[in-house]
Formats: sequence, C-alpha cells, structure tokens
Amino acid sequence: QVQLVESGGGLVQTGGSLRLSCAASGRTFSNYAMGWFRQAPGKEREFAATINYGGGITYYADSVKGRFTIYRDNAKNTVYLQMNSLKPEDTAVYYCAAANNMAGGRLTGATYWGQGTQVTVSS
Repeated sequence: QVQLVESGGGLVQTGGSLRLSCAASGRTFSNYAMGWFRQAPGKEREFAATINYGGGITYYADSVKGRFTIYRDNAKNTVYLQMNSLKPEDTAVYYCAAANNMAGGRLTGATYWGQGTQVTVSS
C-alpha cells in the first residue's frame, strides 16, 4: 500500500495563501489518482479536489473552485494543493488521499489516507 504524509498547514489571515504538500511512498505514485479532502470541526469530511494519474484532469468542489489548485509532480511522488484567497470557512484539517481509480472526479477502489494537516484562517 501507499503511505501519505501531509505538510504545509498553518495559521493564515483571510485572503492569504498556503500550499499543502503530500508526499507518497511505498508504491508507484503515478499509479494512483490523488485527492485532497477536508474536515471542519463538527462536520463530516468533504471533497476539495482530485487529480488523475498524469495530472491532466482535475476536479474541484464548488466551494474552492477558482481559489485552489491541485497539481502533482510524479518525479517527486508529491501532490500539492495551492490555496489562495483563503476564507475563515476554509478552516479544517486537510487530508490527502490516494486511490487506484478515479471516476468522474471521485476516488474509487482501495483508498489510502494521510494523517491530516491543520489549516486555520483567521478573520
């Protein structure tokens, strides 16, 4: 299976930017579709963005579209989430996920998760 480690979270003011990274190890990174999900306090985990194996196809939740960008570097076994124009409602623990398949933007099949990284946006 693949192991995932997120980094890059922190505290930022409204309107600021952060870049999250997720480093993968254990299996061939380019064999996995990747995604970023988030969970705010008291809420269920929700989809933020996904990207296909080669990086040419991406999907975004409406709440982050136009502000967040997901991309990957298969040579570095890393997927990123560039977050701009951050809002207090973006405050959450952000999780990286890897899956064997992706269909219509959804990760399917066996899915692996990182431990999460906290993003806090102050107003």
